[in-house]
Amino acid sequence: MGNLWNKEPPPPVVLVPPIFDFPPLVARKRMLVPAYDLLFGKLALRCLFEDYFEKARQLNTKIMLKPLEDPHVDLVATVSSSLDEKTGANVVGNALFSWQRDLDDPHTFIDLFISTNNPILRLRSCAYYPKVGFGAFGIFPVLTPNRVQPEDYGFMGLRYGSEKLSFGAILMPFPVSSEIPISAWVVGRTGRLCLGVKYDPPNGSRRPMNFMDLKSWSYAIGYGLGSNSPLSPSFNFSLELVKQSQLITSFYQHLVVQRRVKNPFEENEVVGITNYIDFGFELTTRIDGQKPAGSVDESSFQIAAAWQANKNFLLKGKTGPLSSAFCLAFKSWWKPSFTFSITAIINHLSGMASYGFGIRVENIREPSYERADPNYVMLTPNKEHLAEGVLRDFGSRPMFQSEINSENYDRLPRELRPIGKIF
Repeated sequence: MGNLWNKEPPPPVVLVPPIFDFPPLVARKRMLVPAYDLLFGKLALRCLFEDYFEKARQLNTKIMLKPLEDPHVDLVATVSSSLDEKTGANVVGNALFSWQRDLDDPHTFIDLFISTNNPILRLRSCAYYPKVGFGAFGIFPVLTPNRVQPEDYGFMGLRYGSEKLSFGAILMPFPVSSEIPISAWVVGRTGRLCLGVKYDPPNGSRRPMNFMDLKSWSYAIGYGLGSNSPLSPSFNFSLELVKQSQLITSFYQHLVVQRRVKNPFEENEVVGITNYIDFGFELTTRIDGQKPAGSVDESSFQIAAAWQANKNFLLKGKTGPLSSAFCLAFKSWWKPSFTFSITAIINHLSGMASYGFGIRVENIREPSYERADPNYVMLTPNKEHLAEGVLRDFGSRPMFQSEINSENYDRLPRELRPIGKIF
């Protein structure tokens, strides 16, 4: 009877909010491009510099739907319209219908892209076999107004990927001349060091392949730590020499921090919340001497930072030589969820400010917080996580820091797991 009346209270927990974006949609695209273009922090920096930053005087609307009856398919539709009275209304609409074979493996899929712009109709497909590490992919513009470049006829690729090595090649099976343009890459990883080489002849080149031409080669070296799960801190520093003309230096860091919180809408045992902080910069320097004197390239220098305070608010900012931009995004986790973002762009030359707006609707994720045990960061390790109240109130025991450190993500939602260990 004493145990019935003197039960231990539930242990304190730390909230772990879901991230704003859905990684499997990004993971699906990574099989269609060389691993060289995604490693060395490139994918993370691209998301940091571009996501939720809308163009000036433009309204961008995106709808992401996944039917409950068949979660293997999804639809992403976007509509962009100009808000500039001088240029008038310019509306561009796109729709992407996708089928994915395995919900836990986004690397085998087929999708159909329809647009009011160029290309009008495009087919993409990828098949990857994890047991042997080999995969094949292809992108084919079915309907397009003008076929000028070899890429307008589509291309196919073969690749191999494991935890330590990735190599592959892209072929143009429908060339406009007797020469077949080709791109190839090799990327390897040992410990925290990553090395990569890519052969990519100049766009539109009709010359026979010349592997001795140094302007067709790019080299990169990167040093990084951590997995690509949002729950694991990570960083990456890289140097890249692009076709003997540019030297690119980049750095990206993802921080996972906990702060104490007093939220009257949460249970008393909630003592903290997890925040995601991202920081990155990219510096591009020309080394071939072809840059005109006195010119300023906006892409030559960028710094950006992002802070997700909880599951509802995301704040981002970036700056460069010509302009700076600030973005505030709010997500309401209804069914479906709704995201509204506003971007302010400041032109450094004129001092004028302009604004862009974004609206996103999706029904592809669950909105709930995850619970982390008190050992996660904030509190002294103890055995209170064995209390019966955890199972009674939350339905399952919270996740533990030891499991995160050992990369055991089996019990986590799909959006909090790493994209995958393959290159």
